[in-house]
Amino acid sequence: MTQGTHAPDQTKGAPARKAGKYLTFSLADEEYGIGILKIKEIIGMMPITTIPQAPRFVKGVINLRGRVIPVIDLRMRFNMAEVEYTDRTCIIVVEIASHSGTLTIGVVVDSVSEVLNVKGEDIEERPDFGTRLNTDYILGMAKMEGGVKILLDIDLALSTEDIAALDKAA
Repeated sequence: MTQGTHAPDQTKGAPARKAGKYLTFSLADEEYGIGILKIKEIIGMMPITTIPQAPRFVKGVINLRGRVIPVIDLRMRFNMAEVEYTDRTCIIVVEIASHSGTLTIGVVVDSVSEVLNVKGEDIEERPDFGTRLNTDYILGMAKMEGGVKILLDIDLALSTEDIAALDKAA
């Protein structure tokens, strides 16, 4: 993935700055979290209008109370296997930073789990896998109940080009 709208150094730093409330969700048997302040709402799956020639992970757009909102499938964005949507599949509506301000998008996830209050001391820095794997979109790793939840910087989960394309679709 290419770098998004922030400098990579903004995701590094004191774990205490990353502490806070996170909405947790699952993708392919792994647990992820997005800062609660980025979340606008959670909705069930609804009809998605496809956009011709869009990247594979861009599912299309939805009409949410009169607003056209682009929708991405986070599984596909992270190069995970595509699966059939179930009754637990939902769309998390988030606000991300774009060149024109903020952009509201829908993110399809397998299921939403809970809102967790993550303490700074429970957050480890993102792992360094070397130069070939970009992990800038990972804020850190939250150690919770014997497992690990991957905390995402949703602004960096999409490249600048991806955000520009979604901005145009909206």
